[in-house]
Amino acid sequence: MKPVRVETPIPPEAMAGLHVGDFLEISGVIYAGRDAVLPKIVAMSDAELAARGIALEGSVIFHTAVSVAGVGPTSSSKLEIEESIAPLSARGVRIHLGKGRLKADSIRALHAHGSLFAVTTPSTALLTDRILATEIAAFPELGMEALYRLRVDRIPAVVAILHGNSIFEQQTQQG
Repeated sequence: MKPVRVETPIPPEAMAGLHVGDFLEISGVIYAGRDAVLPKIVAMSDAELAARGIALEGSVIFHTAVSVAGVGPTSSSKLEIEESIAPLSARGVRIHLGKGRLKADSIRALHAHGSLFAVTTPSTALLTDRILATEIAAFPELGMEALYRLRVDRIPAVVAILHGNSIFEQQTQQG
């Protein structure tokens, strides 16, 4: 199966042709953050986000920290991360990128806002090789758990949750 190339910012209509199980290659500017920073981003006003150059409409949020060792997905089911999915989707985040199964409420929220959840490889070497540039976008005092703006080229991912369907539920029904 040939990967679907996705460039940020992602328009809403780009989601219509995607399906659970599709392979993606994500390029452009994405944001990286995890449990320490995502609740802070949710609490920020649109004006505060704009003042920092953070544009959530059509964006990708990668659930990871950024360190000298590289990047790799963290569990998206962590309370602070999963609780950020609905409000960030409502503000225009199109793809939440991480790992692990999400709760039914998150699946419904993704569907309601036309967003998806994709999983990616936990291979730090592969993912780090696909990062062209990094900069801190917000909360530098959090160090590697700050919100980062990354310019990426072809980050591999698999659509895990979309249109109210979950690859994890399909596995349960088949297994």
